[in-house]
Amino acid sequence: METTLSIAVQKSGRLSEKSLDLIRSCGIDFNADSRVLKARASGFPLDFLFVRDDDIPQYVSDGVADIGIVGRNEYDESGMDLEIVRDLRFASCRLSIAVPHGFRYEGLESLQGKRIATSYPRILSGILEKHGVEATVVVVSGSVEITVEVGIADAIADLVSTGTTLKMNGLEEAECIYRSSAVMVASRSMPAEKKAILSRLLERIDAVMLARHKKYILFNLPASKLEEAAAVIGGMKSPTVTPLMDEGWVSVQSAVDEDRFWAVFEELRKLGAEGILVMNIEKMTE
Repeated sequence: METTLSIAVQKSGRLSEKSLDLIRSCGIDFNADSRVLKARASGFPLDFLFVRDDDIPQYVSDGVADIGIVGRNEYDESGMDLEIVRDLRFASCRLSIAVPHGFRYEGLESLQGKRIATSYPRILSGILEKHGVEATVVVVSGSVEITVEVGIADAIADLVSTGTTLKMNGLEEAECIYRSSAVMVASRSMPAEKKAILSRLLERIDAVMLARHKKYILFNLPASKLEEAAAVIGGMKSPTVTPLMDEGWVSVQSAVDEDRFWAVFEELRKLGAEGILVMNIEKMTE
């Protein structure tokens, strides 16, 4: 019987979509029908469990799933002893303190002796303790924003995206106290044969994630400017260089960090680069 790796993924929502898109980008095909709770990949030994995101740490901890993709906030709040094998850097969000208009907020110390409503008591309590703030943490499973208006709390700690919901309930974001993104967690007691499959999966994920932050560039350049261009490009060991029919000219190929691209582009133009082509990269390794 073939050994397979089981992965727990959020059944629906933004985290689910991005998680499944990542796995598809790794060349792994599967049936993601919203009506099914289990699926098996084709061409790779991977089984899927589609569950609630806040249940994922427990599934991995109990051995129901070998790995899971979950928001770091859900993992930290669970308190489970799991290994974070990758920060996947998507589905970013922030946990912020929000206070009613007129509340004079001057840092976490302003919450001394106050009541703070949240759905993340473990995370909030740890942050308050770290800063020496003694406050009453009011645990609420949903609709945290309304707790101030109805007199349950003096302030809240909740996940914030645009802040629109806060404003609708008479609150304003005072301070971000915690940031989260999707992480892949794994059991610490995984058998060797499953660790080998996980290693293969992570190699594919790394190749996809690296490519998403790079651009492939191809351009013509006076050969006399090659060393200067290589210094501008940086990053990879060495660009690929091909002589052109026009004497004194070469064609250069390389990959550049996306956040550096325009600065590199401008410097290459100053060096006399022509015919600069820019392409997305599907997968790559360093």
